[in-house]
Amino acid sequence: MKILFLGSSHFSKIVLEKMIERKIEVSCVITQPDRPSGRGHKLAQTEVKSFAIERGLPVLTFDKIRLHIEEIKKLDFDISVVASFGQILPEEFLNLKLCINVHPSLLPKYRGASPIQSAILNGDEITGVTIMKVAREVDAGDIIKQEKMMLTKEYYREAEEKLALFGGDMVSDVIEEYEHGQISFVPQKHGEAIIVGKFKKEDGKLDFSCSASDLVNKVRALSEEIGTYFAVDGTIIKVEKLIDVSGEYVVQPFVILNNKKHFVVGCKGGAVEVLVCKAPSGKSISGRDFLNGHNELISKRIDNA
Repeated sequence: MKILFLGSSHFSKIVLEKMIERKIEVSCVITQPDRPSGRGHKLAQTEVKSFAIERGLPVLTFDKIRLHIEEIKKLDFDISVVASFGQILPEEFLNLKLCINVHPSLLPKYRGASPIQSAILNGDEITGVTIMKVAREVDAGDIIKQEKMMLTKEYYREAEEKLALFGGDMVSDVIEEYEHGQISFVPQKHGEAIIVGKFKKEDGKLDFSCSASDLVNKVRALSEEIGTYFAVDGTIIKVEKLIDVSGEYVVQPFVILNNKKHFVVGCKGGAVEVLVCKAPSGKSISGRDFLNGHNELISKRIDNA
């Protein structure tokens, strides 16, 4: 059973790595073209491309896959597997062979670009992975396999890693089952679909009229990729780690506690402590160290409250 793999992100790379580990035969990899990256805007490969080259797998990079259908027809594969590829697949491609997708949510919940971040942001305690048949409508295809995974206090990248490993094992199982004619397709309940899009920089602003748990969840979901922040006296504070300390401190909402040892801010019904934030130099430091260098912020009120 020869697999054509389509993916571009870190999530994709982990799925592909797990498939190779499971001895799945990947005959070719398709990924996004090299893109400018970093301050120097140097061209950078996707993680999938780098991994595939390292493992000696044939790699094709297509900016618009719909323009390369004839080329794809000449490839030797029995089924295609998609994991965070980054392009809408045209009907001409879907009609070639069975195409299945590794999606990190319990569909129809969280169709779209940010299923993992959305689950964390909403405080979900259970998430999972769905292996589905790819359809024209985004993430709306029939379900082949679906399994749950607990979410505890993971931040986005840790959750992504766990779900990708989980998904890599699941899709490997599905490929083996398909080879023996053992898979089935169950239509999704489309009326229960929740659609999620990409997050923007402004989505990372912390609003202290929210509860402590909501603030912590936002930092868990968005701090590593989008960035989470608030401002005091015009100073932007980028928050990387935040905990709920509502039972330990009493402080007014939007106000920084008068305590040099703990960077605590009041919020709706409680308080949160900044454990790690970024200094103006860009270095990650503890909230305590940040306050030691910015004593003038103690007892101040958060901007735009």
